[in-house]
Amino acid sequence: MSGSSRNQQYFEAVKTTVEKALNAGIIHLSTEDEQFDGRTIKLDGQSHVNFSSCSYLGLELDPRLKAAARDAVDRFGTQFSSSRSYVSLGLYEELEGLLGEIFHKPVIVAPTTTLGHMSMIPVLVGDNDVVILDHQVHASVNMASQLVRARGVKVEVIRHNNLDMLEQKIQLLQEKHDKIWYMADGLYSMFGDGAPMQELKALHDKYDKLHLYIDDAHGVSWHGLHGRGYALEQLQGEWPERMYFTGSMAKSFGCVGGILVFPNEEARQIVRGWGGTMIFSGPIQPPLLAAAIASVRIHLSSELPALHSRLKRRIKTFNETAVALGLTPTSMEMTPIRFIKLGNYDLGFKLVEEIKKQGFYMNLAAFPSVPYKDTGLRFTLNNHQTEADIQNVLYTVRDQWEKLAKDMNIAMPEPMETAPTRIAV
Repeated sequence: MSGSSRNQQYFEAVKTTVEKALNAGIIHLSTEDEQFDGRTIKLDGQSHVNFSSCSYLGLELDPRLKAAARDAVDRFGTQFSSSRSYVSLGLYEELEGLLGEIFHKPVIVAPTTTLGHMSMIPVLVGDNDVVILDHQVHASVNMASQLVRARGVKVEVIRHNNLDMLEQKIQLLQEKHDKIWYMADGLYSMFGDGAPMQELKALHDKYDKLHLYIDDAHGVSWHGLHGRGYALEQLQGEWPERMYFTGSMAKSFGCVGGILVFPNEEARQIVRGWGGTMIFSGPIQPPLLAAAIASVRIHLSSELPALHSRLKRRIKTFNETAVALGLTPTSMEMTPIRFIKLGNYDLGFKLVEEIKKQGFYMNLAAFPSVPYKDTGLRFTLNNHQTEADIQNVLYTVRDQWEKLAKDMNIAMPEPMETAPTRIAV
């Protein structure tokens, strides 16, 4: 089959998924709220407990972030319209310095993590290098890697978290290439599982040509010392010599911006000077830079562990309730991304539609985000939700799945004999 035929089949499959989701009323929605409380959103005239927000610590409504943004507007206006190649608003220097206190390495803040990848990867990867992608690495990393593929750089994909396969690739490729780049997520955005960082560091130490590129967009802030993230916490502060790291402030930090962390100042200066989107993209604007500074100050304060503990109680409640109801998540790691695999493509659309009618909104994960066989429900937990919300959405999933299973003549998992008591709202 030709490449054009494969592309056409792919786009037709994506089109089918989008049309089914639109018909089910579960995507391309707009909120109707006059004001947010963090816990609920109003969709199609109905209030829904929101299980689709990635603001894991719930900081987007923190009064200090809002006050900082208002003050910055008063002092600097709504925008500072200049390429960072010429002039950066002074707030950038303050923010990057504070983030350096978290990561203890040189930092650049990009407008978004995606634009950060597009600055870093084309500059760091040489023409005689090779890129190996984890199958589940975020689409933004995959997209940036296509920029080097277009230059003729070899780009390969391995099965998810399969380090035996990675090592085989390294052994096969190391003689012909200058550097081998392995690109993976610290915390994967669909299934909520993490990269095996200790094992990756062992490979890094074993093979001099291996360079690690870790995108922990979903892992930073809500976990680790000062919010350094899911991946770095596994390494307990030990930084592999050839590791490059990215994170996002647009999720758990409650603001905006991509965090680019470098093993040394030389690498930082290369990307700062030559990175395409460092030169040609617009900057983060004053109110959002100021909100980011306020958020990082919270992360460097003594109150962060309490915010972490609050979220972890919610994750624990989800895992225990889901298992008891026969809805065991794909990964049982203590992360705020929870995924319940359905395995039936058509069931996924109908189930999310019915759950939405019951006052809960979460994301359907379907092709192309995951393979057809892995169609499932993706919940993101945050500190705005209550433990009662979490139990009640899982009971609702169970009830609606049972009804649809009978109608569609499909099997579903059996619950434990004793399920937890359902908390009244």
